Amino acid sequence: MTTRHLILILGDQLNLDNPALEGFDPAQDVIMMAEVSHEATQVWSHKARIVLFLSAMRHFYDALAAQYPCGAHDLKSWSIYLKLGEHDFATLKAAWAHQIANLKPQKIIICEPGEYRLEQDLIVLCKETNTKLVVRDDTHFMCSKADFIHWAKANKQLRMEFFYRKMRQKYDVLMQGEVPEGGAWNYDAENRKTFGKAGPQNVPMAPQVSIDALTQAVIADVEQYFPHHPGSLKHFIWPVSRTAALDFLADFINNKLAGFGEHQDAMWQSADSKQSPYLWHSLLSSSLNLKLLNPREVIAAAVAAYKKNQLPLASVEGFIRQILGWREFIRGVYWLDMPKMSEANHYQHTRPLPSWYWTGDTHMNCMRQTINDTMQHGYAHHIQRLMVTGMFGILAELNPREVEAWYLAVYVDAVEWVELPNVAGMALYANGGRFTSKPYVASGAYFKRMSNYCSNCKYKPELKTGENACPTTTLYWNFLIKHYDTFSRNPRTALMAKNVDRFSEADVAEVQARAQYLLNNMTKI
Repeated sequence: MTTRHLILILGDQLNLDNPALEGFDPAQDVIMMAEVSHEATQVWSHKARIVLFLSAMRHFYDALAAQYPCGAHDLKSWSIYLKLGEHDFATLKAAWAHQIANLKPQKIIICEPGEYRLEQDLIVLCKETNTKLVVRDDTHFMCSKADFIHWAKANKQLRMEFFYRKMRQKYDVLMQGEVPEGGAWNYDAENRKTFGKAGPQNVPMAPQVSIDALTQAVIADVEQYFPHHPGSLKHFIWPVSRTAALDFLADFINNKLAGFGEHQDAMWQSADSKQSPYLWHSLLSSSLNLKLLNPREVIAAAVAAYKKNQLPLASVEGFIRQILGWREFIRGVYWLDMPKMSEANHYQHTRPLPSWYWTGDTHMNCMRQTINDTMQHGYAHHIQRLMVTGMFGILAELNPREVEAWYLAVYVDAVEWVELPNVAGMALYANGGRFTSKPYVASGAYFKRMSNYCSNCKYKPELKTGENACPTTTLYWNFLIKHYDTFSRNPRTALMAKNVDRFSEADVAEVQARAQYLLNNMTKI
C-alpha cells in the first residue's frame, strides 16, 4: 500500500483538533509519534518533566485509537508509536528518516512545531529525502505567527501591554464595548501584595491526581532509562490526559481564581508540610503547553466565573492577561526573533552555572527554597523563576546558554517557545531589551518584602558588604555600578542609578571587592 501522508505528532501537540489530523484517512495515511532519548538529554531534564511528556503522549495515543476506530483498518496499519526502549533511534530526526525511507510518503504533514530546532531538522530532512513538507498553522494559539508579524511591523516597540489590549478587543474579553471592564486595561498594581507576618491563610490544596497504570509504567521507564537525571517523582501531580486537565481547570476556577490576584507575586517558606506549595497559582501551564487545554476554554471559564460569582476583577484580569496577553506575546516574539534570540548575550556574560542550581546546596535561603521546590515538584511560580533564580543569573554574570538550558530542563511546563523568551528576554536581559524596558534587578530587600525567606537566612539583605551581606544585594549594587551610564539614561532605571551617587569612592571599591570575591567563589555562597 502506498502511503499518502505521514502525519507527525509531537509531544506538545496532544489535542485531537490538531490541524495535522485534518483530512486524515486511515486507508491511506499514517500517524507517527515517537519517544526518543535525545528529547530528555539535550538538556538534563527533570524526571517529572520526562514523565509528564511521555505519559501524556501515551494517553493521547490511546485517545487517538478511540477517536479513529477505523473499522477494518487495524491500529497498527495507520499508526506508528515508537516507545522508549523498543527502538534504536536516539533523535526524532533519525526516527522520521527511517519511516520516510520505509513508507515513502507523498507528503509529510505536521502542525507548526514549538521549537525552532525541530522545525529546522524537519525542513532539512525533507530536502534531503526530496519529500514534500506541509506545515499547518497552529490553531491552538489565538494569534498566528503571520498576525503577530503584522502587529510587530506596525509597532515601533514590542510591548506586551499594547499587544494584550489588541487581543482583548479582538476577542471581546472583559470588554464593555470599546471600554475595558472596570475602566482600566490591567490591575497589576493590585496584584503585588505580600502575605504579611502572618503568612498565607487558608491556602487551597492542590488537586488530587490518580497515578494510573500507564503513568506508573512511564515512571518505571524513566527510573530505568534516566536514573541519574535530577528531580524527584514523589510529588508528581501533573495532568497527563484531557480529562485530568479539565479537572485541574475546574479546581482552579472553583477554588483558587478568586484569591489568585492579590498575592500572585508573593513567596513563602512554610513550616507546615501540609500547606500546598503552589499557593493560589493555577498549575495549568503544563496542560496548556501540551495542548490538553485550549486557551479559549480557559479564558471563557474564567470570564464565566467572574460574571456568575462576582469574583475580584483584579484576579480574573490578571489571570487572563497571563494567557491572552503574555503567553501569546511570548510565542510571537520567539518565532519573530529565532534563531538570533538563542544566541543573544547582551552583557557578554560567561560565568558557568553554579552546581548548586541542581541541588539547592547554598546558604542563600531564597535560592535554596526555590531550587528545592523546583527539584521536588518540577515547578516554581513566575516570581520565583524571574526574581530569584533568574535575577541571580544576571547579577552573577552567568552564561545565558547555561541558564536557559537549566530552565528548559527543570520545569514540567518548559517548551522552548515559552521558556527561551522568558529567560533570555525577561530574566537575563540577554536580548538587550528587545521587548522589555529595563533589566529586572533588585537587592535582597525585595525578598524581605515579598517573602519570609530572609528571616531564615544567614545573610542580611540590608548589608552590601561583609561576610553576612546578602549576595544578591552585593551583586545588585555591583551591577548598578558597572552599568551606571546605561541605567542613568533610562527613565525607568534612573532613580536606581542615582542611589549609586551617594556612594563614596571607598564604598564603591568595597562593593566591587566583595562582589568580585562572590563571583570568583560562587560554589561557596
